[in-house]
Amino acid sequence: MRKTFRRWAALVVGALLLLPACMTAEKKVTRVACVGNSITYGAGIANRDANSYPSQLQYFLGDDFEVRNFGVSGTTLLSKGNSPYVKTTAYSQSKDFRPDIVLIKLGTNDSKPFNWKWKDDFVKDYQQLIDSYRQLPSRPRIILLTPVRCYLDSPDNINAPVITGGILPLIEQIAYDNQLEIINLNNIFGTEWRGELFPDRLHPSSIGAGVMARKIGTYLLQPQLPLADISGLQPQEPFNFHGFRGYHFKCHGVGSLIVQPYVQAEGKPWIIRARFWGHEPQTDIALLEAGFHVVYTDVANLYGAPKAVERWDRLYQLMTDNGFHRKVALEGMSRGGLIVYNWAAKNPKKVACIYADAPVMDLKSWPMGEGDYTGSETDIRLMLEAYGFKDKAEALKWKKNPIDHARIIAKAKIPCLHVVGDVDKVVPVKENTQIFAERMAERGRPIHIIHKPGVDHHPHSLANPEPIVNFILKATGRYKNECTHAVPGNEFRSGAGWQQGKEWHSVAKDIEETLEGKRLQLLLLGNSIIQGAGGTRQLVTYKVGKSAFDQQFGAGKWESAGISGDRTQNLLWRIRYGNYNRCQPEYVAIAIGINNLISGNNQPEDVAEGICAVTREAERQFPQARILLLGLLPSGKQASSEIRGKCDRIHEILDKTRFDRADYINPTAWFVTSDGSLNDDYYSGDYIHLKQQGYEVLARHLHEWMEKQDK
Repeated sequence: MRKTFRRWAALVVGALLLLPACMTAEKKVTRVACVGNSITYGAGIANRDANSYPSQLQYFLGDDFEVRNFGVSGTTLLSKGNSPYVKTTAYSQSKDFRPDIVLIKLGTNDSKPFNWKWKDDFVKDYQQLIDSYRQLPSRPRIILLTPVRCYLDSPDNINAPVITGGILPLIEQIAYDNQLEIINLNNIFGTEWRGELFPDRLHPSSIGAGVMARKIGTYLLQPQLPLADISGLQPQEPFNFHGFRGYHFKCHGVGSLIVQPYVQAEGKPWIIRARFWGHEPQTDIALLEAGFHVVYTDVANLYGAPKAVERWDRLYQLMTDNGFHRKVALEGMSRGGLIVYNWAAKNPKKVACIYADAPVMDLKSWPMGEGDYTGSETDIRLMLEAYGFKDKAEALKWKKNPIDHARIIAKAKIPCLHVVGDVDKVVPVKENTQIFAERMAERGRPIHIIHKPGVDHHPHSLANPEPIVNFILKATGRYKNECTHAVPGNEFRSGAGWQQGKEWHSVAKDIEETLEGKRLQLLLLGNSIIQGAGGTRQLVTYKVGKSAFDQQFGAGKWESAGISGDRTQNLLWRIRYGNYNRCQPEYVAIAIGINNLISGNNQPEDVAEGICAVTREAERQFPQARILLLGLLPSGKQASSEIRGKCDRIHEILDKTRFDRADYINPTAWFVTSDGSLNDDYYSGDYIHLKQQGYEVLARHLHEWMEKQDK
């Protein structure tokens, strides 16, 4: 294996990888050209060369790729626009780059009124751009990126409704017509503006650019597998599903649909969509990007009755006969919950997972209206007919509703996710999801529930479907844990105890320079809690814990390598590439993970895996040091708080994990009172960060551990 050398903190996206002189053959590096406007360029981002989305994409993809940024601020796709991209030097340079992959992200500036008047030329001009890259000798793989969501509300400049209602559908049609891969970036930030992601409501921050890079990078790292042969389905007329190609087909005479991904995942995974085809499609789009096929067969007006179950039986047989995975994911929205759970109860070994959105779990609740809902006479009549019930009284005695299947679903260990509006008046949560959840919990198989506060029956799904998609990917064994994927941080937060105007890469470089030429007794690795210890670093302005550590270890004999905001993946990167062992520490202490829970919304199991990855990397990078893993310090005032429960779960996992050389200690007991609540003398008001007395406790316990090691 070749060894690649890189000064990661000073990495510029266009830099070539340096190879050892002894190499006689160079491994082919995949060239990626990022074509676009100011969002690609990285306008407004501190240290753009390191923090624009193409730069962060380089970090994410690794040394087998060379990513170049060819973004130009203000440019349009339209050739008659005020600043056409095809007239820029960057456009010519992107072609001279001989790219293997071209990522095209244009369209935002075209929404301006003085540009959009040429909208009739949009498809033609986009086609010419595509053709110009197709004609390159490198024959690049061309991938279309949809514009990110715009949060501006002025129609006189960049127009958000034009982007979502006009430009986005055109790009999807262009992808479909050309059979080009497409990545939807419009859904990844949700519908609500978040200042930390879009400071000016238009351009992503370094953090927002990181979200883009992760989305695109995850897609590009998928293996290029050939598409499944669906000829056995006898597909009929094709149709456009948000840029992906779908086909109509008949399943034993019943109208059915299948949509194919452009890059198929191994094992031919698929999901059956129950009812309301195309409504809130963001989960289906994201699953197509992940390599799933999306399948539908008509069970309208059957309300999950045996006739509907039989139709799905035939669909399953047809799909598996054609080589698709024998365990299928199920997606049920509203009344779709009836067919999803009724089919799963009959075929538990064939189900990979269930995603149910505001699902009907009991006919008595809906459509019969025996609870808070008023009932629907039309649906009651059709339901009675579908089931063959002679009257409502017979239907009320029915004991095979989804809520009655908890025993079967629990025994089969089928993962279940429900997304519900907490004030749903049509399908009340307490009459449906809550009953089922309680019955599953009684059997030791709690379900996952995402609550939407203040939301009625509509809107369904999530604007950003990532939590839903991650659930399905985990259940099918296809999830890639971001907590273990080493990448630099991307935050620009001068209020985080950094010198004004500095950003993550500057702070990271400061750590390396601080460690140069030193020989330390103790090196601390972590996030803002560790950063607060301060040490002798020049760019850290808030050092509330310095006196406590100086007292225990002596000034200059210890150092903090903590960075505010860091998650496990960021610390993993720093340990791997920062050459921290230059200071030859005798002891190394690790405390990381809380930002994964709070900012990253990662699950405890994923965070624990990230902490373990950090620890094992530390074992490799510090072969002479004794290593102490603290995991993460407790957070959340009360022992019963949600965040404390997640912290405890992580420690439960770490306690069962064995390392080659690292010791593990759960530090929770150091910081809590007799009733389990966090000690106010030790913690600041957020119950995450330590006061000086808290650092005194931490330093004392670390010193005691070190003394035990020396005996």
